Amino acid sequence: MMAVMRSKMQKLLQSLSGQILIVMTVGVALAQFISSSIWLKQLDADAEQNVREVSQPMAFRVAATISYFSSLPKSYRHIVIDQLQDMGGTRFFVTVNKEEIIINDLPDSPLKDIVIQEFRHTLSKQLGITNPQIAFSSPDDLHVISNEIKLVDLPERWGHHSLLVKPLTPPILVIQIPINNDEWLYLATLMPDPYFLEGASPISAERLFSLAASIITVLILSLLVIRRVTRPLATLAKAAEQFGQGDWRPLQEIGSTEVRNTAHAFNDMQTRLQRYLNDRERLFASISHDLKTPITRLRLRAEMLDEDNVRDAMIRDLEDLDMLVKGALQSVKETDIHENRVEVNIQNMLLDMQSSAELAKKSIQIHGVLQSPYIGKPFAIKRCLGNLIDNALFYGKSAKVYIDDNEERLCIRIQDEGPGIPQDKLDKVFQPYTRLGLDHSMHPSGMGLGLSIARNIARAHGGEVILRNLDSLVDTASDAPVEQRAGLEAVITLPRH
Repeated sequence: MMAVMRSKMQKLLQSLSGQILIVMTVGVALAQFISSSIWLKQLDADAEQNVREVSQPMAFRVAATISYFSSLPKSYRHIVIDQLQDMGGTRFFVTVNKEEIIINDLPDSPLKDIVIQEFRHTLSKQLGITNPQIAFSSPDDLHVISNEIKLVDLPERWGHHSLLVKPLTPPILVIQIPINNDEWLYLATLMPDPYFLEGASPISAERLFSLAASIITVLILSLLVIRRVTRPLATLAKAAEQFGQGDWRPLQEIGSTEVRNTAHAFNDMQTRLQRYLNDRERLFASISHDLKTPITRLRLRAEMLDEDNVRDAMIRDLEDLDMLVKGALQSVKETDIHENRVEVNIQNMLLDMQSSAELAKKSIQIHGVLQSPYIGKPFAIKRCLGNLIDNALFYGKSAKVYIDDNEERLCIRIQDEGPGIPQDKLDKVFQPYTRLGLDHSMHPSGMGLGLSIARNIARAHGGEVILRNLDSLVDTASDAPVEQRAGLEAVITLPRH
């Protein structure tokens, strides 16, 4: 399953549609990332500006409160403490303590630093106070009066109504200033926007969903457009492949101007090539027919010659000429086989060849199973396999056929036990009329066209035929020869598409 998924993913990445889709995905995601980054930066800047604008008047009110409280005689301070619970619309909690209260400060943040800086600057400028202790505390952990007493332990009338906002827990700003050697002025208050330190991410689930929805929408629309644009290219590629395999079908000239022009040019090319192929076939047929009569006349005249040596030489030349004419015609006819593509059960075809070989006292061993019928030209495929197996039986006395079939391609390997072919001649033997043996009597019925015809048929199906000597094969895992024995292997590879 993983291999199939990997193969499909690889095909997607290699296709034009997949590459355009990936570019669109990266482009849209990058655009969203850049715009979101700019928006978040602007949002942070606005938040800092808002906190600064709120902190400045708040700091002035706190400075006024401290100035007013510090100016009171010591005996009057406790009288006005209760009156400072509500001042200028901002609620304060003020006490005079015998010691500095230890505050469990909240974690640092840029907004918190801005508030502390504004308060320090204002207190220094307005009152000349350079050593205030400023911190933010959680309401549940806020100590007041002494380090042993918490705000939540006091009666409600003492400060709950000014600092506690149940059930919420906003942070509390605490300012402590030494007013003499043994007393600290303690002031606690809520900011006008008490939740500015919560630090909630602006990228909420709803915003992420919105971004994902916009990206998916753009990608779906892009995919529809891409499929519409690339479908004619896929059709053109399929038509070109079919034409290369001998299946001529004109393309529909529909779509955009560029697509119609391309389809029209391709149809013209197909027509010209098909006309050339038909003319070539008729030419060979005409040449073969026209040459038969003069060859026959020359043979009759040669047989009437008195000199034996001259007569035999002319007859051999005429036989070679006749063989060349028949071979040329055979090469054209058996390569350009005009038949429709249908499902071909190659397994049964090989079994029939095996039965025929047994009648001739020869052996064909078949290994492997065909997974599904192959779509091709049955007579052409039979000719291709027959030529290769005939060679294996003639030169090697026996043949072993291995079938390796999967979704991508069908591979058939035919091995014999013959002498093999010199390494530098493995490709040359596919040329027409090529026979490595000088003595034609070894194979009097052969004209050196079998391998050429087999390769042409395989290539017409989009495949290939190659030859390799068995003693040159190596195990890719150990780099060692598979079998140290003579023989030749013909490999036919046919694509399944």
